[in-house]
Amino acid sequence: MNSDEPVFKKSRWGTNRYVYNPASPVGLALIVITVVVVFTVLLLMQNRVGPFAPDPGTTWSPPPTADPWPFVPQPRPSAPAGTP
Repeated sequence: MNSDEPVFKKSRWGTNRYVYNPASPVGLALIVITVVVVFTVLLLMQNRVGPFAPDPGTTWSPPPTADPWPFVPQPRPSAPAGTP
C-alpha cells in the first residue's frame, strides 16, 4: 500500500463516477467501514430491532363482537316490462 495514493479514483467502467481506492489505506478503511455498516443495518432490519422495531402500541386486531363482513343482501330491482 502506498500512502501517496488518492482516496478516490475514477471508475474504469466508462462512467464519470469516483470509487474508493483500495490501494490507499484510507480508501481501504472506508471500504471496510461501509461493508460493516451495511451488514449491521441489514441485520437490524431483518430482526426488527433498534430503529426498525415496530411500535408496540400500534398492534391492531378487530373488536371481538364486530362482524368484519356485515352482509345484508339487497333486493334486485325488477326490470321494466318489455325489456329482454
